[in-house]
Amino acid sequence: MEHKWVSGFCHCNPLNLRALLLIFFVLLCSNLSQSVDLYPDDKASVLLFRSCLQDPSQSLSSWVGSDCTNWTGITCENQTGRVVSVNLTNMNLSGQIHPNLCKLPFLEHLVLSGNNFTCTIPLCFGTLRSLKTLHLGYNRFYGTVPDTLMRLWQLKELVLNGNKDLGGLIPWWVGNFSAQLEKLDIGFNSFHGEIPESLLYLKSLKYLDLGNNNLSGTLSDFHQSLVFLNLGSNQFSGTLPCFSACVQSLRVLNLANNSVMGGMPTCMASLQALKHLNLSFNHLSYELSPRLVFSEKLLVLDLSNNDLSGHLPSKIAETTEKSGLVLLDLSHNRFSGEIPLKITELKSLQALFLSNNLLVGEIPARIGNLTYLQVIDLSHNSLSGSIPLNIVGCFQLLALILNNNNLSGEIQPELDALDSLKILDISNNKISGEIPLTLAGCKSLEIVDFSSNNLSGTLSDAITKWSNLRYLSLAQNEFSGNLPSWLFTFQVIRMMDFSGNKFSGFIPDGNFNMSINFKNGELDKMQREPFGTMHNADTKVFIIVTGSTELSFSYVLSSVVGIDFSNNVLHGEIPVGLFGLRGLQYLNLSHNFLQGRVPDLEKMWSLRALDISHNSLSGHIPGNISSLQGLTLLDLSYNCFSGFVTKKQGYWRFPGAFAGNPDLCLESSDGGCDPASLPVVPGNALEGEEDEGWISVWVFCLSAFLSFYFGGLALFCSPRARNYILQTKA
Repeated sequence: MEHKWVSGFCHCNPLNLRALLLIFFVLLCSNLSQSVDLYPDDKASVLLFRSCLQDPSQSLSSWVGSDCTNWTGITCENQTGRVVSVNLTNMNLSGQIHPNLCKLPFLEHLVLSGNNFTCTIPLCFGTLRSLKTLHLGYNRFYGTVPDTLMRLWQLKELVLNGNKDLGGLIPWWVGNFSAQLEKLDIGFNSFHGEIPESLLYLKSLKYLDLGNNNLSGTLSDFHQSLVFLNLGSNQFSGTLPCFSACVQSLRVLNLANNSVMGGMPTCMASLQALKHLNLSFNHLSYELSPRLVFSEKLLVLDLSNNDLSGHLPSKIAETTEKSGLVLLDLSHNRFSGEIPLKITELKSLQALFLSNNLLVGEIPARIGNLTYLQVIDLSHNSLSGSIPLNIVGCFQLLALILNNNNLSGEIQPELDALDSLKILDISNNKISGEIPLTLAGCKSLEIVDFSSNNLSGTLSDAITKWSNLRYLSLAQNEFSGNLPSWLFTFQVIRMMDFSGNKFSGFIPDGNFNMSINFKNGELDKMQREPFGTMHNADTKVFIIVTGSTELSFSYVLSSVVGIDFSNNVLHGEIPVGLFGLRGLQYLNLSHNFLQGRVPDLEKMWSLRALDISHNSLSGHIPGNISSLQGLTLLDLSYNCFSGFVTKKQGYWRFPGAFAGNPDLCLESSDGGCDPASLPVVPGNALEGEEDEGWISVWVFCLSAFLSFYFGGLALFCSPRARNYILQTKA
């Protein structure tokens, strides 16, 4: 076998060799020039600063030797070695700030954001006269802002946000201590009082974030060319100013969660650079003027949770093929009339929220023209007609929320084209017919609520294709037939509500441990919360809109882990496996024809509510429930239980839970036997209609809460309440 060796050298002519040597020499000099020795006094000061810190992540372990370029977060001037920048962002540091950090006379940038410093802001920071950037955000600084900072006359950025115990009045000098100040961020703190007047006139200011404090006073106009203004989540009052000094510059305006009143002035539409406008959760009223038409640069418009009335504007923003509104939220107002057809011309729209208004008429057939739509929420109106078939044109749709309207017709088989759909809620309408087999094509479905309609038929195997199902409600319809054997095969299901139908036959005795929620649950979390707070599901949708208008979608479902088969015509015995689900918090089998004995409850560690009333169950009451400390609601009434129930069994907490069982005796205070055939004691059995004694869990509520970056937005939708946080990069 022949081996061929290839030398690492080659024959080069003298010119090429000289060129290579020159390049090598330049690179060598370049590497040598990158090495900068720390100035001895600065090195000593920085090391003293480190000595007072806890550094569990060993982020500062590179602070050895004298080469400044090797010191994490430290930047030195090339010639002198003086420290000009200390940037220790998100290093999990804690402790006190040593005063020697202030003995860096050439320091221009000090960034300590995203750590756990727990102290007041050091007075000596005012001696850092060269400082241009001071970022102390998201720590645990407390107290007030020291007046010594007014000496930092070269400061361009002052960021103190996210220190919840930092507060007091906004310093009077903040608007005139530095003629170069461009960015002031004191959001998410505890400041109160009014905005200093000097801040309204600081010409250099571009970025101002005072959001999420306790500031008050009348909302004033600003007299500089702001780019970003966040006054959200305070207590400002008055009417909307025109922000005329910012007509060409203002890109983000957040005044949400205040007490702003009056109408929406048409001058707001003159803000030509505006990209994000959030005026939600105020007291704005009256109709929107037809002259209020924003430019095509506006990406996000949130006027939700106000008292706006009149018809929806036929045109609210200019639009082009490549730009226009991405998110429109007019929910929770008093808009009336029909949804204008012009809304279907907002071709770039990705999220549309018109819920909780007084809208009538049909859903526009041309809504399918909005091919970028990912979220549609038209719930809680008085819309009629059927779900338009054209809606399948919104092929990127992730959430379709149409509940609590007067919609009729049938579920169209063609809806299977929405194969990305995760949330489908058409509850509380007048929709009839059967669930189309073609809906098996919607394999991404995770939350399905068809409750309170006129749907009928049997359950088909098509539902098994929804393998990611987390919540399913078919309650209060006309479904019939046997419960299928595949019912408990969904691995991530949290809530299954089939109550108020005509299902018959046996409860299938299947593999109840398929669901990780039924099997394991969240016992510790749920025991800390009262059951009433979990009675309804809460779904929060998060939408991120980046600067390039791309949208990402996620949601969090907060729901009781439960099963509700009440008010059907089920018979036979309760499967033993059903009472062995450690994660189950809610079980309602009431108002059926179930027979036989009740399995022991002792394994149901997470159980909070149990209703098996109004059946034909017999035998002794199941064993001791003293270990079920989380059990809040219990109803075993109107069955055929017999025997003697001792106090040791723990049932004494629910004295009204045994009514209508004439052969059952409860241990009395003297050890005797009290009959259990008395009427249910109000307040001790499960909530519901007393003549029927059943609970119905209505487990769906979609919400929105909005938070976004300067080109980024996060939305959390809730029928009851919305919170809006605006955060933007400088």
